[in-house]
Amino acid sequence: MITSAYIHIPFCEKICHYCDFTKFFYQEKMADEYLAALANEINFYLSDKKHTMRTIFVGGGTPTALNLAQLEYLLQTIDKHMDVPNVEEYTFEANPGDLNEDKIKLLRMYGVNRISMGVQSFDNQLLEDLGRLHRVKDVEENINHLIKHGLTNISIDLMYGLPNQTIEIFNDSIEKALSFDLPHYSTYSLQIEPKTVFYQRHQKGKLHKPPEEVEASMFELLIEKMKQHGKFQYEVSNFAEPGYESKHNLTYWDNNYYYGFGAGASGYLPGKRHINLRPFPAYVKEANASGQPILHIDEVGKKEQIEEEMFLGLRKRTGVNKNAFKQKYNVTIDQIYQEQIHDLIARNWLEETSDYVRMTEKGQLFGNEVFQRFLLDDQEFNDLFK
Repeated sequence: MITSAYIHIPFCEKICHYCDFTKFFYQEKMADEYLAALANEINFYLSDKKHTMRTIFVGGGTPTALNLAQLEYLLQTIDKHMDVPNVEEYTFEANPGDLNEDKIKLLRMYGVNRISMGVQSFDNQLLEDLGRLHRVKDVEENINHLIKHGLTNISIDLMYGLPNQTIEIFNDSIEKALSFDLPHYSTYSLQIEPKTVFYQRHQKGKLHKPPEEVEASMFELLIEKMKQHGKFQYEVSNFAEPGYESKHNLTYWDNNYYYGFGAGASGYLPGKRHINLRPFPAYVKEANASGQPILHIDEVGKKEQIEEEMFLGLRKRTGVNKNAFKQKYNVTIDQIYQEQIHDLIARNWLEETSDYVRMTEKGQLFGNEVFQRFLLDDQEFNDLFK
């Protein structure tokens, strides 16, 4: 049973210099066309019956860039197909500055109970350098409005490893973020992605990230500061008070199924992962024509499932549950990965208990190298399961 849905709203008032998500400059007519096509896609998969959902996540882009009428149309579309009153976690992404009180009241009225806010930094110069529209004062204003209207389950995003960002500047952002005493914080190091402004500057030698050792120090500082303030790291990039972990994102890390609706969205259904068309005209045309605006489908066999179970599960601080793994795949982790696990334990990148295999704090600094060790070649896999 699939009980999670991601819905992508690709519109932004301004395109950030680092962002490679599917996004378009907001235009009212385009947004109207997109929302109608999106409703058709959702209807294809869910029909008119209200489906039981545990989590809904509306991301972007900037969902709150929509005007009030469009936002209500989107909320009504979701309400038509999903049993919203019984959803445990219903998240909307928002940018500080475009989340006014009318929009907050509308979100509350339609059952939204969590806001994920893209703050990125509490340094106005860095915000300008990133191409962000908001400034620090907008963050406090938005948080106050959300709390005033009873939306207290708030998460904010922070970034590190930014050009011209020192450890001192990052420490200041952490301190300011923690001063709000929110239940959840997400943190990301800057990745320079193709087809972004930052990528073009980097190619010309005009963009310089902090050295790797400085970025590692920022990450270690982040973990320590969050721990001091009772925000516990439950996944490599995420910190929360107990009970406020993102249920939707845990769907991904637990390698469970979910719907993905909207341009460029990814979905994971039994036996396959798919990604939707990204260009606006292509998505709208196909969503209206067939309800399936799919660009590409990857078949997910047992080998791929097992690999994903490991490198998604290892992102969690609890790691991969050995008993759950055996029940799911009818084989123990040790039967497949004993050599890899012993080697990574010897490097102090992995630790093992009777119930779990998980990364150490040191291992998190080498996450990609750890994950690569759990990829199997076809022959190796066939030998194990012949």
